[in-house]
Amino acid sequence: MKTILVIDDEEKLRSLLARIIRAEGFKVLEAADCKSGLKTLEQNEVDTVLCDVKLPDGNGIDMVSKIKALQPLTEVILLTAYGNIADGVQAMKNGAFDYIVKGDDNDKIIPLLHRALEKVSLQQRVIQLEKRVEDKYSFQTVLGKSKPIQDAVLLAQKVAPTNAAVLLTGETGTGKEVFAQAIHQASTRSAKNFVALNCSTFGREILESELFGYKQGAFTGALKDKKGQIEEANGGTLFLDEIGEMPLELQAKLLRVLETNEFIKLGDTKPTRSDFRLIAATNRELKTESEEKRFRSDLYFRLNVFQIKLPALRERIKDVEVLTNHFIQHFSVKTNRKFNPVSSGILDKFEDYSWPGNIRELKNVIERAVIISNGFDLSLDSLPFEIQEAQPAQKAGQLSAFSMQSVEKLHIQKVLNYTKGNKAETARLLEIGIATLYRKIDEYEIQLNVN
Repeated sequence: MKTILVIDDEEKLRSLLARIIRAEGFKVLEAADCKSGLKTLEQNEVDTVLCDVKLPDGNGIDMVSKIKALQPLTEVILLTAYGNIADGVQAMKNGAFDYIVKGDDNDKIIPLLHRALEKVSLQQRVIQLEKRVEDKYSFQTVLGKSKPIQDAVLLAQKVAPTNAAVLLTGETGTGKEVFAQAIHQASTRSAKNFVALNCSTFGREILESELFGYKQGAFTGALKDKKGQIEEANGGTLFLDEIGEMPLELQAKLLRVLETNEFIKLGDTKPTRSDFRLIAATNRELKTESEEKRFRSDLYFRLNVFQIKLPALRERIKDVEVLTNHFIQHFSVKTNRKFNPVSSGILDKFEDYSWPGNIRELKNVIERAVIISNGFDLSLDSLPFEIQEAQPAQKAGQLSAFSMQSVEKLHIQKVLNYTKGNKAETARLLEIGIATLYRKIDEYEIQLNVN
């Protein structure tokens, strides 16, 4: 039920307004002056305020700002016995929804109240949608507690508030666009556009027009002006996926945009400015590509301000269970069917599989299994043949006695024991960095045996 607050020192008029508004099905609160009105607002959520301009302890026009400070979404309709243009203008500047004259405009109050409430509902809906977007694209959506994914999240969280270019690397299907969205959402540009473009989707000519836009008549079929994705991203973030697929000629143009924040549309003679943050992603080794002249080295260095490598799913196999159950829940809702969490038998198969398609492949496998399976559990028969036949992978801690990894693990263990667990001293003796030592300890699941 919507709540209306009536603030007026004339008790008879206030009571009359309250009865009329209650007859419309609204909850009505009453106050006789500014002080009691503000106290009521502190104690109650109010959708709209009907406030007299002249009050015993203040002015209704000044009250608008105070009401908005307490409850920003609340709309205020001012009532006055003697209207004048100056007061009306100031009221609107302070944020009032409307300013009407008592008596003459009584028949307008209820329709006006409904319009004010419609605006309140719309504003509340917008906030709810923004919250959903924030929740959907926040770092909370990056599932997994393994060290490799948590390290990547930590780096992304650190760079997000800055304007630095970010290069996301890793195999296909590791969630690069999810990270790009999360970085944008956590940045100061989150209120502006997040514009995504896959560079591998188009040929050179179409990709150029998609990036830079064009003027009417620039080529056959250009019937009207078109904004490019760079212009659409003004104030926000441009995400260029598979940037390693971009033709060399366009790489040169993109580099100039990054250096000047200006570009020229196809068929135009004047530059267009765009202030955007760039996040690029690739599954290629751009350093190698640049060394072999398949990618511009100057663009690579411009992009590689802050690189985050996303781990393959086989490198974070401990996260398979939480990801699997998330996708089971997701597709259960979509198909309106109930499924239990993943069984230990299927989980064993999933953990033995190498997942060349990474998270994207896992998602597709779960969708297929949900469609095929009967009952409340995913069945082994619903899995692709290569997963059913997967053999246990060699895990850290179960290394072959003849492998180099086994020798390395044993040597690190011995040095750690010698230094009584002093990692800095261990790293010095092994002649490796302390970060490398921590990574090796985690990778090999080395237990410290310090007496």
